[in-house]
Amino acid sequence: MSEEKNFPVPTEINLHSKSRLLIIGFSDGQKFEYPCEYLRVYSKAAERKALDKPETGKENVNITEIEPQGTYAVRLKFDDGHDTGIYSWQTLYKLGAEKEQLWQDYLNRLEEIGYQRNGDNQREKSMGKITLMYFAYIAKYLRRESETLDLPPSVNTVEDVLSWLSKIKHENGYLMNKDNVTVTINKQFAEMFTRVEAGDEIGIVPVSPTPPPRP
Repeated sequence: MSEEKNFPVPTEINLHSKSRLLIIGFSDGQKFEYPCEYLRVYSKAAERKALDKPETGKENVNITEIEPQGTYAVRLKFDDGHDTGIYSWQTLYKLGAEKEQLWQDYLNRLEEIGYQRNGDNQREKSMGKITLMYFAYIAKYLRRESETLDLPPSVNTVEDVLSWLSKIKHENGYLMNKDNVTVTINKQFAEMFTRVEAGDEIGIVPVSPTPPPRP
């Protein structure tokens, strides 16, 4: 009983729907990032215990609702209709702390049954154009307030966008340093890990009124 009482408990739970990512901070200072696919395929719901093979086809699944279960767990509801998965704090902590190994175990099981995840294929099909909006001194230095560019297959997150722009903007690439800008996607503030998709409008806003020194 005392062991359960002293077990780390969540101090923050944040769902980033666009990135299909759940982030949980625990009382011992640990913070874990859980892709929705990972949580879905490791659901401990009763109906899954009888399965002899791993869940498949969950590459793009998302969480639609987080429902508290007393003070010990949450029920996660997914957009594929799965809504009976209850995750205790201990389970979530274990899934976070052992994510690398557990995810590899899952990939190994997929390989054993001959299943190939289609995340990369889906990404290629969704490639298209993004609109970039520049503000303040960035617009001045680039001599434009906006432009539309083709989204490269290797650019998946906000951080990827900034890294890509830092290369193609040559001498002005230093303006895209992630420590010096705030990024929005479709007029909503975004994190570095937020997923970027074709059709997005991405705003790049300097955090300071004056540009950083040129390297």
